[in-house]
Order: sequence, then C-alpha cells, then structure tokens
Amino acid sequence: MAAAPYTAEKDSVLLVQLTDSHLFAEAGGKLLGMDTAESLQRVVELVLNEQPCVDLMLATGDLSQDGTRASYEQFRKLSERIGAPARWCPGNHDELDAMRQAAGDSELMVPVLDIGAWRVVMLDTLVPGSVFGMLRVDQLELLEQTLRQAPERPHLICLHHHPVTIGSRWMDGIGLRNRDALFEVLDRFNSVKAVLWGHIHQEFDSWRSGVRLLATPSTGVQFTPGSEDFQVDTAAPGYRWLRLHDDGRLETGVSRVVGIDFEVDYSVKGY
Repeated sequence: MAAAPYTAEKDSVLLVQLTDSHLFAEAGGKLLGMDTAESLQRVVELVLNEQPCVDLMLATGDLSQDGTRASYEQFRKLSERIGAPARWCPGNHDELDAMRQAAGDSELMVPVLDIGAWRVVMLDTLVPGSVFGMLRVDQLELLEQTLRQAPERPHLICLHHHPVTIGSRWMDGIGLRNRDALFEVLDRFNSVKAVLWGHIHQEFDSWRSGVRLLATPSTGVQFTPGSEDFQVDTAAPGYRWLRLHDDGRLETGVSRVVGIDFEVDYSVKGY
C-alpha cells in the first residue's frame, strides 16, 4: 500500500513515521552491509513522491547507530526535506545528550503535541547500555498526565520498543520489559486509539482491546518476521503513513522503496 488517501476537506492530518535509520557520523557507514544514509535518503525521496502534504513526521528511535551528534545532524538534514514539523523519541542505540544537542532549540524532543483533533505522545524507553526497553516512572506519569488533560482528544502513543510479543523469539526478548505498566495506564483511557513503535525492523499491525498496534519497517535493514534467531530479511526499506481523522478514525499503510540491493554482512553481531 502506498500513498495515503487524499481528503478534500481538512478533517484529518497526515503523519509519516521514519524509524531505525541507524546512521553513522562517517559518510558511507554501513549496518549489516547496507549504507544507512543512502537508504534513508531513498525513503525520504519516496515520501516526497507519494505524500505531497505531510503534517507531521515522527522518528521513533535508533536514528543513530554510533550515537554521535554528527549522525543526528545527518538525520535531521535528510528528514527535514519532508518539510513538516517533526518529533523524535530515542531507541536503544541513541544517545540522549547527542540527540538533544542536534535538536538544539527546536521542538524535536518535546514529547507531547496536539495536531488536528489528536494528541501525539512520544515516550522514552531508553535504558542506557541495554537493548531492551523500560518506561521509567516519570514517563508513565507523563503519559497518564497527558491522557487526563485531554480526554476529548484521540491519542496516538509512540515509543521505540515493542510492548507486545510479535512471534519472534530473539526480538521478543528485547522488547519493552514493563509492558504491563504501560497497558495499566492505557487501559484506563478510551481516548487511546493507537500505539506506534519501531525497533523490530518489520511491519506489524494488530489490535488489543480496541487499540490499534502498529510497527514499521526500518529505513534501512529489515529483520525476518517470525525468526527464532537474529536474521536479516530481504524486504526493502520503507516508512509508514497515518491519516488521523478528527472523529478518531485512523487509516494507515506502509510503503517501501524498490531497487535497493545489498549483501548482508553477518560479521556484525546483533544490531
């Protein structure tokens, strides 16, 4: 599925999600054999071709592979071509200080945004030095507070780590460790319409208690769905679009680039 459906009336907003770009400070840096800056550039060009009027760009973690300020500045430069306001949240490879330095005095790291009829919340699941994720007490309090403040608004909750099992043994061991704490908050608010994440480098679309659960392909290397052990997929890089309607409905789809060929370098352990 490619371009989001066009609405003549401005009764909706269009969001684009980029995730798991894993950029390096050096030009030509590769992850598992893929030039991640080149693949991100290709994905951004696809967005520009398919989505002429984006209202918000979301970046859901692992923007960088090496955690350098230069890699975040590169991500910002490439993604700003989309020409929309943006919000970032960190993943397990990210370094918060470097992210904040690259964000400067912008609102890239501001976690709550009202857009159209909706409220978007960007949560921080980073545990320094760990691949798995956790929501700290302050993040759970932020989530509950924002939900209480705007009960009339449909909410989109964004984070890096997956809060549900996805049927992949190795990935399910490095997801969100305190998922029960997240859903204990979410289950008390019927304004929550969707939860969106990255980390798993593959598409995911399911439901839980009336809430849409969504994950998105990486802008670089993909992981094989359902794999028992670490395995790279041959699927192409991509992005997700989300059409958020004022009445709380959500339409979404994933679009991928074509023509990217690379040889997997399995000498890199993990990711």
